[in-house]
Amino acid sequence: MDTLPQRSEGDVELDLHQLQVFNVLLTEHSLTKAARVLNLSQPALSKTLARLRLYFGDPLFVRVALRMEPTPKALELAEPVRAILQRLRTLRSEHASFDPKTSTRKFSFFLVDAGVIKIFPKLLNYLAVEAPGICVQSIPCDAQHLDLWLESGLVDLAIGSFPSLTMGIRRVPLWTETYVSVTRKGHPRIGTHPTKEEFIGEKHALVSALGTGHEHLAIERLIESEVPRSNIVCRVPVFTSAALIAKYSDVIATVPRNLAVAMSHDLDLQLVEPPLALPKLEIAQYWHDRCHLEPGNQWLRAVFRKLFSTPG
Repeated sequence: MDTLPQRSEGDVELDLHQLQVFNVLLTEHSLTKAARVLNLSQPALSKTLARLRLYFGDPLFVRVALRMEPTPKALELAEPVRAILQRLRTLRSEHASFDPKTSTRKFSFFLVDAGVIKIFPKLLNYLAVEAPGICVQSIPCDAQHLDLWLESGLVDLAIGSFPSLTMGIRRVPLWTETYVSVTRKGHPRIGTHPTKEEFIGEKHALVSALGTGHEHLAIERLIESEVPRSNIVCRVPVFTSAALIAKYSDVIATVPRNLAVAMSHDLDLQLVEPPLALPKLEIAQYWHDRCHLEPGNQWLRAVFRKLFSTPG
């Protein structure tokens, strides 16, 4: 059996980045997913894991089927590592100043693609003037891990409608989202106000929110209950894909109105009022209690309220 190399004093030292890698691997159980979360290449993450293994003299994570499972040593280290990361976040929140004019910080958000299209252009224009050194990124996530990522600081804010986010999570409403359908201009059968029979009789591209925890799932389920299964001809994970499919075929896609209006000009789409009682979604920003007093997070939340909050 192969043995791990023994480290000598001074061979390797721990740093904050390595502890963050360890913590994400505990959550994700996958090198590929952890690399995506941390915005690293997989070889770079593997190199960091190798240094952690060398430092602790233990494999830490071993492959079991398709998952990277923690060893007993890794499980023993889990709480101390998380406590160190939390103490560092507390220090930053209590003592570190934040000046958006000079900061080079990267903020991470979780939001669906319709949110990216609504938020990022306006946000980037604002940052170019008020905080030119700040970088923002949208990262993929799922309902199972979103609360943990908010708690750990891997995600600064979640933007959307996430009713399952409760324990330790704060929220402030931003706007109310409604839905509209889109087809290509010149669709041979569907106009802007079809009857229910006309609407459900057409072929549909359905956007699936399964696993994200987003309340769009309620819209998805309602469409499924009204449109015959044979008329749902494809399912896609993002709204922009559904709109593009509608552009180049005769299918109907039902998407958030903000996205539909933005894309209708560029893609020459027809906006169609769906003859279904689709619920409105309250879009909010979500953050964890542990980040509530952190100056950068406070500033970011204020920016989102200023740019995207609508009255009522």
